[in-house]
Amino acid sequence: MAAESTAHELIAKHRPTLDQALEAIRTRAYWSPHPEHPKAYGENGSLDAAAGKAAFDAVLNTRLDLGQPGTDDWVGGEISPYGVELGVTYPHADVDVLLPAMKAGQGAWRDAGAELRAAVCLEILKRISDRTHEFAHAVMHTSGQAFMMALQAGGPHAQDRGLEAVAYAYVEQVRTPDTAEWTKPQGKRDPLALTKQFTAVPRGIALMIGCNTFPTWNGYPGLFASLATGNAVLVKPHPRAVLPLALTVQIAREVLTEAGFDPNLVALAAERPGEGIAKTLATRPEIRIIDYTGSTAFGDWLETNARQAQVYTEKAGVNTVLVESTDDYKGMLSNLAFSLSLYSGQMCTTPQNLLIPRDGIRTEDGPRTFDEVVADLARSVDGLLGDDARANALLGAIVNPDVKARLEAAAGLGEVALASRQIGNPDFPDAVVRTPVIVKLDGAKPDDEAAYMNECFGPVSFAVAMDSAADAVELLRRTIREKGAMTVGAYTTDTEVESAVQEVCLEEAAQLSLNLTGGVYVNQTAAFSDFHGSGGNPAANAALTDGAFVANRFRTVEVRRQA
Repeated sequence: MAAESTAHELIAKHRPTLDQALEAIRTRAYWSPHPEHPKAYGENGSLDAAAGKAAFDAVLNTRLDLGQPGTDDWVGGEISPYGVELGVTYPHADVDVLLPAMKAGQGAWRDAGAELRAAVCLEILKRISDRTHEFAHAVMHTSGQAFMMALQAGGPHAQDRGLEAVAYAYVEQVRTPDTAEWTKPQGKRDPLALTKQFTAVPRGIALMIGCNTFPTWNGYPGLFASLATGNAVLVKPHPRAVLPLALTVQIAREVLTEAGFDPNLVALAAERPGEGIAKTLATRPEIRIIDYTGSTAFGDWLETNARQAQVYTEKAGVNTVLVESTDDYKGMLSNLAFSLSLYSGQMCTTPQNLLIPRDGIRTEDGPRTFDEVVADLARSVDGLLGDDARANALLGAIVNPDVKARLEAAAGLGEVALASRQIGNPDFPDAVVRTPVIVKLDGAKPDDEAAYMNECFGPVSFAVAMDSAADAVELLRRTIREKGAMTVGAYTTDTEVESAVQEVCLEEAAQLSLNLTGGVYVNQTAAFSDFHGSGGNPAANAALTDGAFVANRFRTVEVRRQA
């Protein structure tokens, strides 16, 4: 158990931040304790840009020894999408040794209570935040995100999502009081009296299976939701994106030790090339919670086979934007062009299908035909990415060969409205950088359906000609119901169309953005305010972050005593 003075200091230090987070999730207003601007770092113990780059360089080609029990080998092999071999090796675990060691510390962690667990989690997040510049390079060189996106999405935005999960976890745990005096009148007889004690107890060891594209942003919600509710957490990174999560585990273990808890409450499970340990770990009886982001096939496998665990999945969907009319045509095109281009479309929230009436749309400057809308959007993307330096800053690098193959194959699926082109990166000559492709398809042709009704992850979008807005709404409904969607967008000035789209999204549980023409994009969500996914359609069985995401990670156990 943590020393009383240490516990008091941690709670006093972090309670104000926790209270602000609790208020933010109540009001859904904008708030973040983690600065987005690179120049905000460099004081109060945080690393500035130069120190963060130096820290990243210092870990390259080293052995990252976490001091875990059961280490039987050292594994690595990450190669940056920018062409750099990271050369870092990580402990490979004998899980028959590591899992019992992780379980051993759960009793004291459970007994610490919700408030102290939250404070420890916030201290972990604070130390991660202080190293945001170092993490930015680690995320950039494992995911292929451009540096600024890696700094923001992999740093403060990921930290926000972690803190959000802690706040929700705290709310759910303190909903029930620690103790209660229960008295039941018995008429003329003495009343019945009991003293009742309620304890939030962890389910067991949680397994967090990391993804390649957003290792921290997608990883932190599950990690911190499980840890804050009393569970030990085994972090299994994607083999191409180990470093950001390994650094996270390292920091968590340091903080737990300093706070008087067992560091093995958080551990890393790195794997040998081709080992595929996720399936083995996921069905171990010790694993009682699983968080996963990735392909639908493996997400479905986990939901079917990891029967001993509570499984939270974010899988694939076919994100759709319906374009019926607009009163800001230029703003719409600009917003869509940015959404299609950001991080080369390698986001689970990037739009894929653009449903446009074949007779065209209404704009503030008059009607535009289907072909004109698609051509104008192509020009908008070209204009956005016309300067190679700006293009590199927006696109980043293609994360793996599978994305590149899908991009190249997409050109054969229909008429190409915007061809993808290769862009050189002067800082990283081996980086694979490609602009998006836009392909025209016909919603009335069954042969085209195979393309637009399946996710084509990467910088690929389909402009689908529809017979009418009503047909587009029905295709939207069918797409969400059958394939799922993390995001839906719509552009319309028609109240009936807007109502129809909104009704579809309410019925099929999909998050909707209407008429975005400014600096907010359909593929971006803000912690403490926006829900990422809904848990109500096939794209994901959970939302980041709501009460349901945390409440089933612990159970409440009651002890009754005669008063």
